[in-house]
Amino acid sequence: MTTDLAELVDPRSTLLLTQEVQRGVVGPESAFPELAREAQESGAVENIARLARAARGAGVQVLHAVAGRRSDGKGANSNARLFEAARRSPVKQLLGTAAVEPVPEVGTDPRDLVSVRLHGLSPIAGTDVDALLRNLGCRTVVVVGVSTNVAIPNTVFDAVNLGYRVVLVRDAVAGVPASYSDVIIENSLSLVATVVNTDDLVEVWGSPSGAS
Repeated sequence: MTTDLAELVDPRSTLLLTQEVQRGVVGPESAFPELAREAQESGAVENIARLARAARGAGVQVLHAVAGRRSDGKGANSNARLFEAARRSPVKQLLGTAAVEPVPEVGTDPRDLVSVRLHGLSPIAGTDVDALLRNLGCRTVVVVGVSTNVAIPNTVFDAVNLGYRVVLVRDAVAGVPASYSDVIIENSLSLVATVVNTDDLVEVWGSPSGAS
C-alpha cells in the first residue's frame, strides 16, 4: 500500500484540506460542544495537527476551509435545522473573531491557504476552493476535519464529482455519535475515497519518496 499511497499523495499534486478545524467548532468554546468533545477525545484534532506538520514538512499545500458569518447574517443559510441551531448558539462564527481561526494545535503557517465560506454545507460547492486547487495543479485532496455527519461527506462527494482523487483520513475526522463515522466511512465514503490512517500519511510524507 505504501508505494501506491506515495504516488497518490505526491506533494507536487496533493493538498491537505482541513474542514472547519476552527476554534468555534472543535475548540473548547464551540457552538457544537458534543462534536468538539468527540473531535478532541477521539484524537482527531491531534492527528490533524500531526498531518499539518507532516504536510508542511513535505511541501504539501495546506488549505484551511472555515465557516464564517457576518454580524448582520447576510448571505447565511436559514433553510435547515443545523443552520438555525448555529444561529441560536451563543458562540458565533463571526468573521474577524477567534472562532474562525484554526485551533492552536493545528495553527497556521505563512504558506497555508484559507478559504472562508458564508453559506452552505460544503467547503467546495460555491466557494473558491475548486479554482485554487486547479491553479495549484492539485489532483489529490486529503480530507480531514468535521463532521462526518454532514460536511465531510459533502466534501468527499463534491471533490470526486469535480474529478479529484480523494484520500480520507479515518482517524482525523469526527462526528456524533462516534459510531456513525465508522458506518458512513465503511458503507459510503470508502466507495469513492481511499481511506487511510494518520500514521500512513505521516510515514509517506516523512520518507524521501514522500518528499520528492
